[in-house]
Amino acid sequence: MSGPALHLAVEIDGDGAHPAAWRRAAHSPDQLLTPRRVAQVAAIAENAGFTLITLDDGVLPPGASPDPVGRIGAVERAAFVAASTSTIGIAPVVPVTYAEPFHVSSQLASLDHISAGRAGWVVAEEERPEAARAWGRPLVADADARARESRDGVEVARALWDSWEDDAVIRSVATSRYLDRERLHYIDFTGDAYAVKGPAIVPRPPQGQLVVLGRPDRVPAAQLDVALVEGRDLASVATAGARTAAPRVFAEVEVALDTPEVTAAERVADLERHAPWTDRGRLRHIGSADQLVALLGDLSRHVDGVRLRPLVLDEDLAVLSRLVLPALSERRLVARPLPGTSLRSTLGLERPANRFAAAALATQEDAR
Repeated sequence: MSGPALHLAVEIDGDGAHPAAWRRAAHSPDQLLTPRRVAQVAAIAENAGFTLITLDDGVLPPGASPDPVGRIGAVERAAFVAASTSTIGIAPVVPVTYAEPFHVSSQLASLDHISAGRAGWVVAEEERPEAARAWGRPLVADADARARESRDGVEVARALWDSWEDDAVIRSVATSRYLDRERLHYIDFTGDAYAVKGPAIVPRPPQGQLVVLGRPDRVPAAQLDVALVEGRDLASVATAGARTAAPRVFAEVEVALDTPEVTAAERVADLERHAPWTDRGRLRHIGSADQLVALLGDLSRHVDGVRLRPLVLDEDLAVLSRLVLPALSERRLVARPLPGTSLRSTLGLERPANRFAAAALATQEDAR
C-alpha cells in the first residue's frame, strides 16, 4: 500500500460502461467521436481530482448494431487530451497481441513527452479472431499465447525506453552534435515469436519508464507498476490484491449512481431493455453516492487505488465530481494530483534508473 490516499482512475471510453449508454448521454450520437467531447470529459475528470483517466481501445469497433460502434484510437485521443490537461494522468489501452512492440513503445514514449511525464499504459489483449484478420497476422488463439505476447511486448517496450540514456541528447550547436551515440544501446531481444534489436527512435521518456498497468494473471507482476484486480465482492478483491507482488494494486469497480432525477437501479433497468450489462466478474456498485464513498473507504484498506467504470459518463461522472470525490477528500481518503508532478510521483513510484547506465556504473565500480 502506498499510503492513506486512495488513487482514483476513471475509464472514459465511449459513453460509459453499458453498451447502450449512448441512449442516456447528454449529447447527440454524432458528437461522440469529436475532439470537443473527449476534451470535455477529460476536463471534468481532471477538475474533479481524479488521478488518472484510461481510454479503452482495440482494433475492432466496440459494441454491435444498433448501438454506435466507432471509436478513435486510444493513443491519438490520449495525445490530444495531454495537450489540453495539466495534472491528470493519461493511460491508453494498447494491446500488443498483434501490434508491433517497437511502434507501441515509440508511441507511448512520445505520449509521455507530450504530457510532461503523465502517461501510463494499460496492457490488454485482442481476444477475438477477427482482430488477427484486421491486422493481417496469424491468429494468436489460446490464452497462454496471448499472455506470452503481452509479456514479451512489455519487456521490449521497457527495454526500448532504456535504450536511450537520460543524457544521450546533447544538442550542441558548437560541435554540431545532437546525440552521444555511446549512450544509445541495442536491446537485442529475442523471444518466441520475434526479435527486436533497437535502439528506440524516441528519447527516453520523462518518467524513465511509463507507468504500466495490467492484469497480473496476463502480465507478470514484475513487469507491472499497477496490477488491475477483479472480484465480485470486497473479500474477492482483497484476496486478489494480496496475491500480486506488483508495487501498486487497483481494483476494477463498475458504478451506477443515483441522480437527482432517477435512482441507479431505474437507470440500469432502462438500459437493460436495450442490451445486457455483461457481468465481467468485477465489483459492481448500484446505489447512492454515500454508499459508494463507504465502499471506497473499505477498499482503501486493501488496495492502492480504484479504476471506476461509470454506467453512463454524462450522468455518473457528474455525481462522482459533485458528491463522491469531495466526500472522499473530506475524509482524507484521496489527494489531488499536483501540477508539475509526474504520474509515477503521484502514485509514489520511484523513477527507475536506466539499466544500461546502471550496468556501466557497476562495471566501473568493479574495476576499481
